[in-house]
Amino acid sequence: MNKQLLRLSVASIVLLLVLVLATTYWQTWAVAGLQDRQDNAVQAVAQFTVARGLIEGSNGQTIFAANRKKKVGGNTLYFRRYPQSGLAAQTIGYSTTGSTAGLERSLGDFLTGSNQNLSNVFQGTLDRLGGGTVHGDNVVLTLNPAAQRLAMQQLGGRCGAVVAMNPRTGAILAMASSPTYDPNLLEKPNGYAQILKTKAPCPYPSPFLNRATAGLWPPGSTFKMVTAAAALDTGTFTPDSRFKDPGYCTEYGKKVYNSSAPDSGAHEVFGNVTLAQGFQHSINSVYCNVGIKLGAKTILEYAKRFGFYSKLPLETPSDERAASGLYRSTKHGNQLWSPGNPDTEVDVGRLAFGQERMLASPLQMLLVGATIANGGVVPRPYIVQRVVGSDGSIISQTQPQMLGRAIKPETAAELNQFMQLVVKGGTGTAAQIPGVTVAGKTGTAETAANHVYDAWFVCFAPAENPRVAVAVVVENQPNGFGGAVAAPIAKVVLQKLLGG
Repeated sequence: MNKQLLRLSVASIVLLLVLVLATTYWQTWAVAGLQDRQDNAVQAVAQFTVARGLIEGSNGQTIFAANRKKKVGGNTLYFRRYPQSGLAAQTIGYSTTGSTAGLERSLGDFLTGSNQNLSNVFQGTLDRLGGGTVHGDNVVLTLNPAAQRLAMQQLGGRCGAVVAMNPRTGAILAMASSPTYDPNLLEKPNGYAQILKTKAPCPYPSPFLNRATAGLWPPGSTFKMVTAAAALDTGTFTPDSRFKDPGYCTEYGKKVYNSSAPDSGAHEVFGNVTLAQGFQHSINSVYCNVGIKLGAKTILEYAKRFGFYSKLPLETPSDERAASGLYRSTKHGNQLWSPGNPDTEVDVGRLAFGQERMLASPLQMLLVGATIANGGVVPRPYIVQRVVGSDGSIISQTQPQMLGRAIKPETAAELNQFMQLVVKGGTGTAAQIPGVTVAGKTGTAETAANHVYDAWFVCFAPAENPRVAVAVVVENQPNGFGGAVAAPIAKVVLQKLLGG
């Protein structure tokens, strides 16, 4: 009897191993070959027999992506629906009969239950053998739906982005991109064409573009965070280093002026100031001279420490993220450019205050601010909190990671103080929150049109123990200074995420 039980047990184990190996083969090694067969109608239908997992907000109540069942030819098929319409549409993406985008694409293996963890392999195999529906894993995001909604409201249809993060962990708390689109339209007649006709007050509305991760603009004076970091961290300057500001600096025999005063339109002149005051009042001439002293090579090396010149890690598709850095026009279009000899090929004075050919994404500028808030260590951004199996088991859970140290702790502390001065009595007073110490930096980047700017603000709070960092860009703003246009948006989002 014992021998019979033993034989039966061994046989069961062998059959189970065969089943696992067969399933693994068809879901991994063989899948590429099947996908290459574009005429495989069975495969086209099969993807909709799987009930894709939900995509949920951090509150466990807001559903960004769900399913609707439909009977087709006696089969039960599952098609995607998006209950929040355009809220976080560029981040969530879509899954349609024709294509996928956003997290729907990059997390497709989890959402369809085809990720090769044991829970999915066994459960999926049992479902298929039993003729049941295969259920994908649910994805819980770090996005705070209330803050996300508020950020979109604050942008008010203007072109731009708002992205927020916990600087201690790297968790993305909001990622708003405007204009947005309703992914539910994609399965409707002429829905795609309707989305492409989206109107917005900027040259290229591009509603499918995730402006938070793939949008690129001159960062303007928010880049002074990088220049000041290099100035202090190398020991070339101290917070008390003095400068004489006549309203401009001279570079290559030409005057590089300060920005115009918002109320008068005349170029601002501050006289004798310190490095800290130059940051507080965003004095271009001070940072132009800092840049000349440091050299473009040093500034770019520090920029790379913060993540410039590489696509920042995130769970969204790689082609939906853009690297920040210097760009130049080529016959193949605008391309990232790493100069062979920066000190002779780059206009370092303008680079130092975020112009020249420097382009940056909101996520990149947020990461600069978050790094300062985090004592000089770069947090790794992430937007997926956890993946939960259809049986309720935890398939994976994101653990915060750091990307390395960009600047010394004492440098970060000095920059924190600089940024507090900006909000207390500098260009960012519109971001003040009663009872909360806010640290921030404004940016007003020139565009091709006269008196039309891209308005920036990067901040974090509470400055003594930062819990939230925010970056805002609003593009194509007539006379739109960062302190007047972007800082108030950041303030409202900060208050929401801080529980105010």
